Amino acid sequence: MEVMERAFAMEREGADIVHLEVGEPDFAPPPAAVDACKAALSAGETRYTDSRGLVELRVAIASDHERRFGTAVDPDRVLVSSGTSAAMLLVFLLLVEPGDEVVMGTPHYPCYPNFVRACGGTPVLVPTAPAEGYRLDPDLVRAALTPRTRAVVVASPANPTGAIQSAETLRALAGLGVPLVSDEIYDGLVYDGAKVTSALEVSDDAYVLDGFSKRYAMTGFRLGYVIAPREAARPLQVLQQNLFISANRFVQHAGIAALRDGEDTLVAMRSAYDTRRRLLVDGLRELGFAIPVLPQGAFYVFADARRFGADSRKLAFDILERARVGTCPGVDFGAAGEGWLRFCSAASEAGLHEALERLARVLPEFA
Repeated sequence: MEVMERAFAMEREGADIVHLEVGEPDFAPPPAAVDACKAALSAGETRYTDSRGLVELRVAIASDHERRFGTAVDPDRVLVSSGTSAAMLLVFLLLVEPGDEVVMGTPHYPCYPNFVRACGGTPVLVPTAPAEGYRLDPDLVRAALTPRTRAVVVASPANPTGAIQSAETLRALAGLGVPLVSDEIYDGLVYDGAKVTSALEVSDDAYVLDGFSKRYAMTGFRLGYVIAPREAARPLQVLQQNLFISANRFVQHAGIAALRDGEDTLVAMRSAYDTRRRLLVDGLRELGFAIPVLPQGAFYVFADARRFGADSRKLAFDILERARVGTCPGVDFGAAGEGWLRFCSAASEAGLHEALERLARVLPEFA
């Protein structure tokens, strides 16, 4: 965020910045979702809903999950939230008391440990290796468990690595006897025939975090959800009632429309991002970045930049100032990411070509 905010300040001063630091689709949302949101506002759909969300949306989410994974879900286990981040906060508030621990792989999405700390817990980081496709090793997770462990976080596809955890790995993790909190927000944006396994395929006691931001390019709508174990549905609802009341009613209508009519948008994004992923990986490798494994999902390239500088935060700001290209420091994703940079491949092809040309001009200054 600091890199992006500095980039915005430079733009206000007249600089032309290529933004590869922001994890955001560059596509428009499904037209049907925008139209549904407008229609709901015009029709006066501006009041509270059931704290769990509109029943029509919860039914649609349950049906969509069954369509994608073949696992039936009771809509009463679905809670709609103001973005997936809110769903994550509710889950950790339910599971974590001060002094508790939550195990997660690293490099990791920056907010995971921050949510755990905000609830008084301690994140316990388990390293993952690019040579192993960033697999979250169940044996290492088992060794990290203590009597205070309350959950294991899984992200598949993952930010920043694009890694997908196999069904075998998820099954082994579920067998450790600790609830899985599975972030599945990037499902659908996968490549080379890869398939995502949902945590609900291997455990009925998992918490699945998902939403509309990535799959339907609806980041600003702030619409997410959690599919929870049956016994957790009511406690999560009580937390929602107290903290957020409900997600925006008119935005929920956009979600219904996206699930019904948004497939074309998803297909177009997946095809475009696959092309851009390869373009960016090839270009960065030619410039001297080491990318040990091709990302299987999401829209990021996590690149070893240590030949250009060991301090990823400093390197990201230096590249921004000299090349006018925004990147994300690897240290944001934990100490395991230090010396790496994350590039977002959701930018336009023209933008990616321009970014690579700008990097080619300045990187010799760093090597």
